[in-house]
Amino acid sequence: MQFSIKRVNAILMKDWKDLLKNSYIIFTLAMPLALAAWIGKIGQGDSAFATMPISLALVIAGAFIQAAMVAEEKEKNTLRGLMLSPATTTEILIGKSALSALMTILVIIGSILFSDFNMPSIPLFALSILFGLIIYIAIGTILGLLSRTVMETTIVGMPVLVVFGMGSFIKIIIENKFILKILSYLPNEQLDAIWTGLNNGEAVFTNFLILLIWIVVILALTFIIYGKRRFDN
Repeated sequence: MQFSIKRVNAILMKDWKDLLKNSYIIFTLAMPLALAAWIGKIGQGDSAFATMPISLALVIAGAFIQAAMVAEEKEKNTLRGLMLSPATTTEILIGKSALSALMTILVIIGSILFSDFNMPSIPLFALSILFGLIIYIAIGTILGLLSRTVMETTIVGMPVLVVFGMGSFIKIIIENKFILKILSYLPNEQLDAIWTGLNNGEAVFTNFLILLIWIVVILALTFIIYGKRRFDN
């Protein structure tokens, strides 16, 4: 079956209409923007502190919103019908991810403007955001598929927020070198390393390679879990 833009667009339009009715999601999207505005007000736009709203946008708008949207489909018993429709797995996953990706990009742009963040090497910065989008939206899809309700995504997703969104803070209170080494390979740590490296003129190829490995692994897991949920009773 050939890839159909029309089917992807139909899924996207349905999600857009659902988003307009969901005040919880709209309120959640405002959190990174509020943080960015505060950072801009205190004049920290040139520090590493300014990247926090961007990381938060990826976690909240990318992972959490995606998880909520997928879980809402399950809660309404409409996801099963979508899975059994003529749309392919790729079309469904892209269609279900498109709105989250768009919202995340808009929130990131807003966060950059509000915090006065100086973007280093725009092409490489944009590539890092693309890699981050793929990873976090895939994580959100997995969380949504594993959750039974929208509220359950908050409980299931809290460890994701802590680990993937606040890994830098966790490192401050941990002394175990092995755990610290593991945390250093998390996507948010690699993104921070890329942004810092670009600012300092350092090589970031290794960081991009690690993110690429994350993409391959997390996408494989997403397709596997989606396939199992498709045929579960």
